[in-house]
Amino acid sequence: MRILVVEDEKRIADFLCRGLQGAGYAVDAAGTGAAALENIHSADYDLVVLDLMLPDMDGLEVLENIRSKRVGPPVLILSARGGLDDRVNGLEQGADDYLTKPFAFVELLARVRALLRRGQPAPERLQVGDLVLDCIRRKVSRGAETIELAPKEFGILEYMMRNHGRPLSRTMIVEHVWDMDYDGLTNIVDVYIRHLRSKIDDRFALKLIQTVRGIGYMIEAPDKPAERPADAATQA
Repeated sequence: MRILVVEDEKRIADFLCRGLQGAGYAVDAAGTGAAALENIHSADYDLVVLDLMLPDMDGLEVLENIRSKRVGPPVLILSARGGLDDRVNGLEQGADDYLTKPFAFVELLARVRALLRRGQPAPERLQVGDLVLDCIRRKVSRGAETIELAPKEFGILEYMMRNHGRPLSRTMIVEHVWDMDYDGLTNIVDVYIRHLRSKIDDRFALKLIQTVRGIGYMIEAPDKPAERPADAATQA
């Protein structure tokens, strides 16, 4: 899960980022409304934690922009504006929750988890074709065969299966699985995709991991397996 923290006070931003990262989330930070909008338009976020008093614009303008997207992430407003009118206005403008400063981090974390559960229901079991991934037990199987995956391999496969049929760029995969910026030079995604293919595709006629030229990769179950050269030779 990837979260954007929009907060201009560096001490609070650092505190939030460290706490959320410690809870297992990938976190980006933006100190201005303009930076927040740039991030929102260039990456997919599962949640936005939004301060209202930003140096260049009111946070409600950022909220309005998020809500203009066809599918936008849940938004948790975190603000020193604690009046009843402020809270009501924020919620009416499209925020999913409103927490006032000062706040207890344990409460913020509980609200974050609640919004993530509400905003993106996470099924316990994902399936593409005969490939099954158990999100809770962290087990993978294809047909009757159990497949052992390393943690990063599991993370990539889970992300791809949650977005099955959708092309994912190398940048998107790196940012969601490694929590780092993609510098355009590393071939780490291609290496891990080769590992995954050797485990879940190579021994099976039906290939699930597809290369999308010029974009990256996606996972989907084709209508039927491609004919193998050996089969073709036998028929000839």
